[in-house]
Amino acid sequence: MSATAGNETLPKPNSAKSAERRALGVACGAHALHDGYTDLIYVLLPIWQGEFGLGFAALGLMKTVFSGTMAGFQIPAGFLAERFGAAAILAIGTALAGLGYILAGLSTGFVLLVAALFIGGLGASTQHPLGSSLIAHAFAGARSLKALGTYNFAGDIGKMTLPATAALLLIVLPWRHALILLGAVGVVAALAIFMIVPRFRDEPVAAHKSEDTTRPATGAKAYGFPLLLSVGVIDSGTRSAFLTFLPFVLTAKGASLQTVGLALTLVFAGGAAGKLVCAFIGARIGAVATVWLTETVTALGIVALLPLPLEAALVLLPIVGVALNGTSSVLYGSVPDLVEPAWRQRAFSIFYTGTIGSGAVSPAIYGLLGDAVGVPTALMVVAALVLLTLPITFVLRPALAIRPS
Repeated sequence: MSATAGNETLPKPNSAKSAERRALGVACGAHALHDGYTDLIYVLLPIWQGEFGLGFAALGLMKTVFSGTMAGFQIPAGFLAERFGAAAILAIGTALAGLGYILAGLSTGFVLLVAALFIGGLGASTQHPLGSSLIAHAFAGARSLKALGTYNFAGDIGKMTLPATAALLLIVLPWRHALILLGAVGVVAALAIFMIVPRFRDEPVAAHKSEDTTRPATGAKAYGFPLLLSVGVIDSGTRSAFLTFLPFVLTAKGASLQTVGLALTLVFAGGAAGKLVCAFIGARIGAVATVWLTETVTALGIVALLPLPLEAALVLLPIVGVALNGTSSVLYGSVPDLVEPAWRQRAFSIFYTGTIGSGAVSPAIYGLLGDAVGVPTALMVVAALVLLTLPITFVLRPALAIRPS
């Protein structure tokens, strides 16, 4: 017999495995769709430039509107989920993300297009904090870290498949029809999400304010989350900076435009694998040891790329990609260890806002450094700052105990 908490239905004890599968399936599917929507913009920018006669500043504004809205509204999305439940807010967000692309397909000018992207970004802001929280509710211990690694990997699959699907659709359909079709997928997915998402005991927070689980963590965990967030901010910022400078490093080695594209593909492919592999490594040896491993490999890889010839650099890039992106799975997977269950949605909202925001602003900051001292020296600074995460994670050790696999 099922129980209820507010509007949230509790899973039956004998359906725990089913709830786990549904949570993982919904979170991974939503991550793939939302991340695919985010990167779909890159495919559409040249089309919109020709259609509306836009300059590069206007095109850049479009990407900023979507990504900035997505980053800025993640904390409010977490608050709304605490009040109304993750299922409803994640479903509404997915519907809004799809609606944004439908409206983009119907837009007749720049202003309407920007408004459509704002709506899409608003919807996309729900996925990261709520999808991560859903996984953390369904899985415990080392299994949570592995599940979050799978969830992170699903996002990279979406980044590769949805833009590729759009490119194929554009061969046979006008761009407006293609966008309306892709947007409709989000609306349909929203209905499925609302029906399938399992409802867990500690949603929403307002349903049990008197319970001890609503209190923030104390002791080692009280300072653990801010320290983990600082590691995430540094990791995300240096990752974006490295990807910003990489094409220029390769071009200086004689790489053509096609070779630069291949190099980025190698990094992204390694990164997708790293998000999955490093989560399982973290479940085996612990978060702190894994972060030390990945960040050390990242820093050494960045430094090694500078003197290597082009061919050797291409061989090294997938390894750098594994370490570069693998850290994120371990960091995201450690959030549930540092906050009480009722605070996880809020914690994930804050964490993703900090890391995505850092990744958004760091290219501009490091770009100024590159102008001042040159790309090679700027990359050396990036590598040094990557290593700054090591003493911070060392301080985190009391709060992040090694979890058994």
